[in-house]
Amino acid sequence: MLELSLEKRFPGFRLALELTLAEGEVLALLGPSGSGKSTLLRLVAGLLPPDRGFVRFQGEDLTAFPPERRKVGFLFQDYALFPHLTVAENIAFGLVEARWPKEVQRARVEELLLRMELTPHARKRPQELSGGEQQRVALARALAPRPRLLLLDEPLGALDLRLREELLLFLRRTLKEEGVTTLLVTHDQGEAFLLAHRVALLREGHLVQVGRPEEVYARPKDAWTARFLGHKNLLSPEESQALGLPPKAHLLPPRALALEGSLEGVVEERLFFGPRVGLWVRVKGVRLYLEAPEGPKEGERVSLHLDPSRALALEG
Repeated sequence: MLELSLEKRFPGFRLALELTLAEGEVLALLGPSGSGKSTLLRLVAGLLPPDRGFVRFQGEDLTAFPPERRKVGFLFQDYALFPHLTVAENIAFGLVEARWPKEVQRARVEELLLRMELTPHARKRPQELSGGEQQRVALARALAPRPRLLLLDEPLGALDLRLREELLLFLRRTLKEEGVTTLLVTHDQGEAFLLAHRVALLREGHLVQVGRPEEVYARPKDAWTARFLGHKNLLSPEESQALGLPPKAHLLPPRALALEGSLEGVVEERLFFGPRVGLWVRVKGVRLYLEAPEGPKEGERVSLHLDPSRALALEG
């Protein structure tokens, strides 16, 4: 188990939180830029000293340990591969530093080359590889010494959209196979939801909400969390009352709205996404969003069904 109780101050910013990870768990730190995600990772890695608190793993206090004694694997966004070493030598770097027996080193490197689909590239230098291949080399190097904790800082952030989609499932499968406790930093909620057992939302250095991806998305704690997670139908107390709900702030999740119902409205915008259509509809002065396989044109009158049992009251 990883136990964190940390405080770190900078001019105009304070990070303070407590967090626990179970052994083998993948937890994603999700939040906007400047929320303290990467700072937390560097505190756990030992690259920054905390002003107060501790880092404990399996009951052992690591707070005073330098990075090399923490047995932590760290994957940076820019990969930080050694340009003068081959792929195989990059992967083996941590094993050489830890003085693993050469035969054991060779077996572990071959295992990871195979798992990461890098065997044909073993003798190449990093600059001869694509971005996706470099990412797999960096991941293999981080995993090679069998760290007890893996830290991933925006691991797919430097890749274009096509490569990110391709490597997301690859990374998910690798983390599952290795079974290593992992703390992942990302600003991308889709990435967090696909990779993590739990997500922790961070705002201005403080935890807002922690839970399983399905729970956090379906029941965001407040309006800020709902907006950050991409929910569109956030109603003020006045808008809620206009739609027949109690006069409180509400979130209408996607399943709360559908075409064909008792509410009359006009389509203000129609957005074509290929397999689905997004509709912004004005109903009783309230602008609502819903999606359908196909939909009416802009300016057309439509009727909507609102399921009040699915409306979620928010803290604010």
